[in-house]
Amino acid sequence: MSSVDLKIVLVVLVTLAAYTVVASVIPQVESEVPMDIAFGAEVTPEELVEAGESIYRGAGGCVACHSESPGARGPNLLTDYRGEGLIGERCADRVPGLDCKEYLYQALVRPNDHIVDDYPPIMPPSDRALSQPQIWAMVAFLQAAGGEVTVTAADIPDEPGAATAPAPPPAPEPGAAQLADAPDVFRAQCVMCHQVGGEGGPIGPPMDGIGARLSEAELRLAILDPEAVIAEGYEDMAGIMPPNYGEILTPDEIETLVRYLSGLH
Repeated sequence: MSSVDLKIVLVVLVTLAAYTVVASVIPQVESEVPMDIAFGAEVTPEELVEAGESIYRGAGGCVACHSESPGARGPNLLTDYRGEGLIGERCADRVPGLDCKEYLYQALVRPNDHIVDDYPPIMPPSDRALSQPQIWAMVAFLQAAGGEVTVTAADIPDEPGAATAPAPPPAPEPGAAQLADAPDVFRAQCVMCHQVGGEGGPIGPPMDGIGARLSEAELRLAILDPEAVIAEGYEDMAGIMPPNYGEILTPDEIETLVRYLSGLH
């Protein structure tokens, strides 16, 4: 083996070792697509809160923005906020004429109607990705953070998502990327801001064709350090994407995203 070949092998081995070390220090936090839920007429507040917490902390993706991390993109809801208490304590005082339950529901489905001071209007409507039972379960969970749960089965539509059923999207062109083909982690964490095949949120750049524009290394960097890779035309949105996906996604989930995005040509 020549000295040049040996150097190449050493570089490859060092690079693989570096990625292994990075992957090993990223916390293993499970992320999954929200499982649809339904509640009977006798559902208890405890059952609603338990379901809501599972969605809030997991598949709902809420902790990506609502956290105690420095530079968080949204207010922390589960600890004291500016001396006003937890969200369940302060929700009834946020908007005149709205009680806690109605305010929290509106804040989830029409978030830009009730912007908290000093935070940007970046939250997409939750009913784009969650059903009505899932949303009402999160309302109950947030009420329980320092307040009284008043959500009941009477608040929840009989059919999941019935109150907000969207119009079907146009049929995709043959061979075009479709959201249904995306991995679970993309549909759980990314679709509220990024579109594939015309489906998803309009906040960030669409992902169609991104695999032809960015290498796998650039895609990985864009996930872990979003301000390092700003899409052309989205400079004004710099700082919007949460910087903590290295904490809330597992190494396998990150690599799943990289492989999926690199295949979108």
